[in-house]
Amino acid sequence: MSTKTKGNPRWRVTPTQAAIRCLGWIALLSFTSSCDRPSRVEMAAETQTFLMGNGAEPEGLDPHIVTGVPENRIFHSILEGLVGIDHATLAPTSDAGAESWTISQDGLVYTFQLRKNATWSNAERDPVTAHDYVYSYNRVLHPDTASKYSYMLYPLKNGEAFNKGDLKDFSQVGVKALDDFTLEFQLESPTPYLLSMLNHYSWWPVHPPTIEKHGEMTQRSSPWTRPQNFVGNGPFRLVEWKVNNRIVVEKREDYWDADRVKLNKVIFYPIENLETEQRAFHQGYIHVTYEMPAHRIRWSLEKYPEATEIDPYLGVYYFRVNLTGSKPGADAQREAARAALKDKRVRKALALSVNRKAICDFLAAGQLPAHGFVPPGTFGYESASSLEESLEKAKSLLAEAGYPNGAGIPEFHLYYNTHEDHKLVAEIVQQQWNKGLGIRVALFNQEWKSYLNTVANFNYDLARAAWIGDYNDPNTFLDMWVTDGGNNQTGFSHARYDELIRLAARASSPEERLALFQEAESILMDELPVIPIYFYVSKHMLHPSVKARPPNILDRHPFKDVYLDPNYFN
Repeated sequence: MSTKTKGNPRWRVTPTQAAIRCLGWIALLSFTSSCDRPSRVEMAAETQTFLMGNGAEPEGLDPHIVTGVPENRIFHSILEGLVGIDHATLAPTSDAGAESWTISQDGLVYTFQLRKNATWSNAERDPVTAHDYVYSYNRVLHPDTASKYSYMLYPLKNGEAFNKGDLKDFSQVGVKALDDFTLEFQLESPTPYLLSMLNHYSWWPVHPPTIEKHGEMTQRSSPWTRPQNFVGNGPFRLVEWKVNNRIVVEKREDYWDADRVKLNKVIFYPIENLETEQRAFHQGYIHVTYEMPAHRIRWSLEKYPEATEIDPYLGVYYFRVNLTGSKPGADAQREAARAALKDKRVRKALALSVNRKAICDFLAAGQLPAHGFVPPGTFGYESASSLEESLEKAKSLLAEAGYPNGAGIPEFHLYYNTHEDHKLVAEIVQQQWNKGLGIRVALFNQEWKSYLNTVANFNYDLARAAWIGDYNDPNTFLDMWVTDGGNNQTGFSHARYDELIRLAARASSPEERLALFQEAESILMDELPVIPIYFYVSKHMLHPSVKARPPNILDRHPFKDVYLDPNYFN
């Protein structure tokens, strides 16, 4: 549901309101304003400065290293891949790095003609060449880079073999610069969704001289991402990054499609606290929120329907389960907890005892209970797997595992990153497991970077997680669980599952491919290295002066089309 109307006097800020907001929490957010001026969003419309709430502080700004949604939104302003995206239909478009492409009849060879007027943002305005893409794909796939998204490039011939160290010569990988502006892919097998995959930042190029100037090609942390060093090929350039304050990008006048770009500046604010973000929106400091807190949704729909945007979103909310067992240095309680979680009966008991409808009703934005892992309707896929919710069966499984009514089972630690809704969901599930099964769960809240580190190092028993589709295909939800997958981070390994994902990549028909995915998902829901909770909706407060930002299931919005209507305030 997305409801918007034209101008509304509610969005004009009176001098009294301006004075009140200047006296309170404004210093916390480091917004600068004058109390005798119009609202910040009104002034921003005149200068075409888009003000965005962007969730957590980014983990980093290296597209080959990070994995988060806040980072993804920033990348769409400062980097560009081969293929664009229609922001209404999500269809691939030829308004990005490649002006055209051809696909061989057998679907195994893609040839891209790059734009000769596309340049990097450095002072020399280096052209973006096919060699830059080859370098970048070497970097993503190189084992020493340890990119969590390396598997995204496995459709390339020998990409997986090179990434896993079975092949040492990158020249044998299926990507070639035929000349400076002609790039060729050779694939392992036909990949009908490849063009959609190319809109993911793991496929986007970096500037080789900048990488080499500030470190090694495979170096995971280097100063190249700092504003004074960053070189990108997108419509905006990175000009400021104040940690936990804001990231600022400005329009590149030398961008190849600069005439189409209406915005002059985008400012990303890392506001993790949803209540603070809501105040920032209603007091006229930002145009769009990253999220909305659950308890505000009904109120917002009633009071501000023209600014409340709730739409389907291709994502699943779930809990990771640590299947790696004990770790060196872990205390006896953590060893006991992780040993218990290695028992599939315990995991099933946890999964079957969650009342998902109660959680969705509480969140109140139209979320759907998740009894499988792939969201319904993902490119025509409908999951045949379904976790039945049965407290009696859960109790029986727990007793069978040696913990009747929870007796003797160790306390589990559940981690979540800072977010009001994550806290609420964790508390609801904590109560359900304690009341229904007699299982005690301790909750641990961490800020985004610490949380990512906890999960990456398997220092958790259970961890809140979410996966937003990188493209509209069930593969994006299922291929991440292969053995040692970069985004697996549970320790789950299943030979038949791995085989099914490989077979699906080579399937001769859509029907065969979807059947293989069905079997893979049934294994995932039987083994339960993850406990799905609900399927997402996107929910934002969006100022009505923001134009050319239609909703879509990936919640992706190219900045080269978005603009602000200054006439809205007249």
